[in-house]
Amino acid sequence: MPWKQVTEIYDLLDNSKVTASSVKDFLLSCGLKDQEVKTKRVEEEKGFTEFIKIKLKGQGRRAGKTPTLGIIGRLGGIGAHPHTTGLVSDADGALTALAGASKLADMRRNGDILPGDIIISTHISPASPIIPHEPVSFMGSPVSMEIMNQEEVDPAMDAILSVDTTKGNRIINHKGFAISPTVKDGYILRVSEDLLDIMQIVTGRLPAVFAVTTQDIIPYGKKIYHLNSIMQPATATHSPVVGVAITTETAVPGCATGANHCLDIEMAVRFCLEVAKAFGKGKCSFYDEEEFRLLKKLYGSLEHLKIQK
Repeated sequence: MPWKQVTEIYDLLDNSKVTASSVKDFLLSCGLKDQEVKTKRVEEEKGFTEFIKIKLKGQGRRAGKTPTLGIIGRLGGIGAHPHTTGLVSDADGALTALAGASKLADMRRNGDILPGDIIISTHISPASPIIPHEPVSFMGSPVSMEIMNQEEVDPAMDAILSVDTTKGNRIINHKGFAISPTVKDGYILRVSEDLLDIMQIVTGRLPAVFAVTTQDIIPYGKKIYHLNSIMQPATATHSPVVGVAITTETAVPGCATGANHCLDIEMAVRFCLEVAKAFGKGKCSFYDEEEFRLLKKLYGSLEHLKIQK
């Protein structure tokens, strides 16, 4: 159970002076190697953020036989200093992704190496802007969505779990976490049965699924309403993307503090890890490849929805 990792990462991120380097140092103390953890500072007009990417080798990739799972901690920022004090609700994606990396390091130290590679990416921004949004305010990012996708979506990811706080809406009224239908190359596909199976085993409850619309899977910057940025990695990859949304029954602002529910985050971490185990073994499919080919044959390509104009 990754409860220890969630609380340790929470304490690490709940600091106005936290940096990607300090997060890297913590992960190295957990047993990761220097070459497995990369950081990068990116600055634009609104400010800067620091990206962090962790690449963990599995047992089978050396022989080229196993797929690579990507886990992206998607968020605007972990804090809104000096406007707010403390970790904001929007930090859940980073918290989940980094706790997962820490747990994987601990597992490997104990001799449990997963079959496939895992790539985990997110960014550290304790001074992000607050942006107006209905029904509640969101956290913005100091850098553009295009930059975030460039830095967080890795070409080696064969499938992606995009983890994001998704509390500022009335679409999913469920406390815990929920998953999305699979999105690939502009198509919103059926929900993966394998992921539903894993989710109900991890939670001990019936699975929860949140609605995704065409508006949510097109690039930002078009003055079109998005639920949030959880599905934006799908605009930058050919790999299937599934959103893992940390959710609440009520609409909670992304900039709210004291709103990180660690029990729900711990469940989301366990879900991501169980998906990683099954995906590397070839026992978890994000979509039906044959059905997807038939869809494209019947209705053509929808990749124009991914184009940033």
